[in-house]
Amino acid sequence: MKKKRGTLALVSLGCAKNAVDLQVMTGNLIKEGWSLSPDPDCADVVIVNTCSFIASAREEAEAEILRAVELKKLGRYGKVVVAGCYPQRYPELKGAFPGVDEWGGVPKDWIEPKMPALRLTGKAFAYLKIAEGCAHRCSYCAIPLIRGKYRSRPLKSILTEARALVATGCRELNVIAQDPMLWRDGAKTLPDLLWALDKIPGDFWVRVLYSYPSEISEDFLVWMLSSKHAVRYIDVPLQHTVPEVLEKMNRKAAIADSLAAAEFLRDVVPGITLRTTIMTGFPGETEARFRKLMSDLRRMQFDHLGCFAYSPEKGTKGAALGGRPSRAVALAREKSVMDLAKSIWKARSKRLVGETFRALVVAPGVARMESQAPDVDGVTYIDRGGKLVGAPLRGDRTEDVRIGEFVNVRIAKVEGFDFVGEVVS
Repeated sequence: MKKKRGTLALVSLGCAKNAVDLQVMTGNLIKEGWSLSPDPDCADVVIVNTCSFIASAREEAEAEILRAVELKKLGRYGKVVVAGCYPQRYPELKGAFPGVDEWGGVPKDWIEPKMPALRLTGKAFAYLKIAEGCAHRCSYCAIPLIRGKYRSRPLKSILTEARALVATGCRELNVIAQDPMLWRDGAKTLPDLLWALDKIPGDFWVRVLYSYPSEISEDFLVWMLSSKHAVRYIDVPLQHTVPEVLEKMNRKAAIADSLAAAEFLRDVVPGITLRTTIMTGFPGETEARFRKLMSDLRRMQFDHLGCFAYSPEKGTKGAALGGRPSRAVALAREKSVMDLAKSIWKARSKRLVGETFRALVVAPGVARMESQAPDVDGVTYIDRGGKLVGAPLRGDRTEDVRIGEFVNVRIAKVEGFDFVGEVVS
């Protein structure tokens, strides 16, 4: 009989790749006899899984650590465990948080993660992490310092997890890594992996998140055009469009592809949804160069556009570069980009009102279309005759749609970055 060990509370911060680490860690703890606490603010052990990518992420991590320690003082938590990128990057800071019992880091043996993992995303979708670390050396980024060099997860391990996810009702596999395009297993490349996923029986989506513009291959686009499971969605992390700024970012190889990415992809893949993220305030970004960036973004008309102000990171080459705009200027430019994002979204989204799309129910009354990636894009709120779609069944009302099912949704209106629609036959 499995020994009962106590209850766990979880705090998950940062990106989806970090959340996958917590899923694996928690799944194995449950296998060993631990159980999740019904009260997230009361448990024998709380695990705070942290991010430290930029200053705001570190501030969030520190606030959650201090909150956990305070709840421990009140007797709500027995032990406080801090894991993830923050303690990995700052091993010497454990003493700054009296009350923390364990100061961990990122998993060392992740490439062969010990299954089963606990799916924190719910029944409908999951993140399928295919690699760890980063092969790029962008001058603004500390991820290689935290996560190390790029290591691909073996094909067999990925397929085993993918089959298990689909078998348990998962209807969307989100393939993630710092750069999925660089995945390798011997002579096999990412398109080989994607075609292998395509052979898994069942009705489900495969979405690849993060695709560097200079690495999008013809074979990858053929998969996207031909696969029965492929979602026509690409997140192209441009960061900037001005050559002089991209050179300082150590992304010179991507300059030509960055400038042509949106037009090229729309020509090759009809109906594709495009997302990008932009950084403002990096060294070398003058007022004239920022105006050029804004002009390029107006021309490219990304469906989803995110932005963040540059945060100089200790140990990176970018932190030592001169010519950096003030923080106030970087934040003002960030706001300008997001104002532009809103205006582009308003114009593009209203064209979809009245149209019908296939969507995946991910929560009661909430679905996502192919054009909406989890966590970063909006959602589609839906109902059937005034009743939330995906709500628990009652009596013999078997006609109600359940979480994890696909439905056809006619878009009725736009609310912010979300849609509201109704289920149609």
